[in-house]
Amino acid sequence: MVKPQLLTRRVDATARAALERDGVHPLLARLWASRGVTCTADTVSDWTAMLPPAHLTQATKAAGILADAIAASKRLLVVADYDCDGATACAVALRALTQMGAVVDFLVPNRFETGYGLSPAVVALAVNHHAGKPDMLVTVDNGIASVEGVAAANAAGIGVLVTDHHLPGDTLPDALAIVNPNHPACNFPSKNLAGVGVIFYLMLELRAELRRRDVYSANGGPRLDALIDLVALGTVADVVKLDANNRLLVAQGLKRMRAGRMQPGVAALFSVAGRSFREAGGFDLGFAVGPRINAAGRLADMGIGIRCLTTDNEDEALTLARELDTMNRDRREIETTMREQALAAVDALDARPRATLCVYDESWHQGVVGLVASRLKEKYWRPTLAFANAGDGELRGSGRSIPDVHLRDVLDLVSKRHPQMIPKFGGHAMAAGLTLAEQDLPEFQVAFEKAVQDLTGRTQFDPELATDGSLEDGYANVGVAEMLDEHVWGSGFPGPVFRDTFTVRNQRLVGEKHLKLVLERRHQRFDAIWFGHAEQLPEFVEVAYRLSKNSWNGVISVQLIVEHATAA
Repeated sequence: MVKPQLLTRRVDATARAALERDGVHPLLARLWASRGVTCTADTVSDWTAMLPPAHLTQATKAAGILADAIAASKRLLVVADYDCDGATACAVALRALTQMGAVVDFLVPNRFETGYGLSPAVVALAVNHHAGKPDMLVTVDNGIASVEGVAAANAAGIGVLVTDHHLPGDTLPDALAIVNPNHPACNFPSKNLAGVGVIFYLMLELRAELRRRDVYSANGGPRLDALIDLVALGTVADVVKLDANNRLLVAQGLKRMRAGRMQPGVAALFSVAGRSFREAGGFDLGFAVGPRINAAGRLADMGIGIRCLTTDNEDEALTLARELDTMNRDRREIETTMREQALAAVDALDARPRATLCVYDESWHQGVVGLVASRLKEKYWRPTLAFANAGDGELRGSGRSIPDVHLRDVLDLVSKRHPQMIPKFGGHAMAAGLTLAEQDLPEFQVAFEKAVQDLTGRTQFDPELATDGSLEDGYANVGVAEMLDEHVWGSGFPGPVFRDTFTVRNQRLVGEKHLKLVLERRHQRFDAIWFGHAEQLPEFVEVAYRLSKNSWNGVISVQLIVEHATAA
């Protein structure tokens, strides 16, 4: 495990003072000011502060196309992605379009048969869909790179409306409309909408279009805010940057969850995960609910997850949620085995400095290699690709990266240098996927390493753990922990991590791999736990930690969650 260097975030003193003058709690003002917040307007979570849907390029055009299709009773088919963002986006589309009178069904590609996105193979499935050949395809969380797939749909007489948030390639698909904040011509202020956020915005604009056509009164139509729990879930699970607009969407979704007003499937997933929706937070969505949805796409058919999110029958929702929970347990077992094999493979590599990791085993499961890449990236702190055998001499790889390396740009450079090597690739700065001929893997490993070194000028990377410095006396209490829990933290807006020196008064191992501690600072003692760490600590330690609430026998106390500790 690479040990991180502890850093302290810089606080904008002017912004901090302005926030405090506006009545923000002093600690919260300090935390926000170190994360780029300059005024309380950046923290408003009311609907009135949401960026207007019409500002999303081609949203109005796409809404008109959908309104025409609804009026003509055309058959729509939503083509989804097989992750949590894609599943929630599909659920939003199905629920909203149905409420607005559309004839609509869905199709989700199978990871193991047709691969990602609207490929010609998926179009062939759409043409022969059980509900009949659709008149229009609506992609959610995919499509921006589906140049060939859209061409195949057009050739089959099916129009395509693309909604996506991924980065476009050099050529855009010939679609009826493309709604994507990352479209080259889009000036939407937030480039960070998840796929579910994009379709939610389009559904808002469709309702506005139907109001303009007098289908609904000025304030009529379905209550689309009832879908915001799905938007929050997909946004957090896809680990997009939580800018002010995304924080607003997530905050509204958590508000509905905590009030018990969510889709039956979301409630059922909270139940099988053993989490309380009354105290729902970003951690629950990202690490409890989201992974259970993702398990369907990784191991089986994401249709199970989509049906869980779209049913209004509570018993059916619970049955499907239990099925997803079982899949998630299976996924964890597969991942554990693959991770141990991957670690052994890395240990067997020669000791020469290298900037990247590429691992492959012919027995690995395609749906889990991304998780293995993520674990290795965290352990060795370098961009990592893990490959599985996809049959017919082809490998499918999934990668995870670190802040210093834009993974999609690296793959793009490799593709330009070796035009025939990578048949297909795509993704983001931090995560990407690709296909590769098995015989090309050795050459690709060399090209991947060289591309990272050339783009960064480095052969190794040192992890950094940004902290918020010392927690002021008097703030390490349940009240402050609850205040922090009320706000949205996540990707691009990280949760508070404090840094202080403690005396270790007691330590013991629990569950064979977690270190339970009693820490003392200025005569105040705290319970603390370091998950996944079994080594004993010295008497005096510098600790990076999060504040958390701990409930035991009806008593709520503050607990420190250790992120890292080193001898003081």
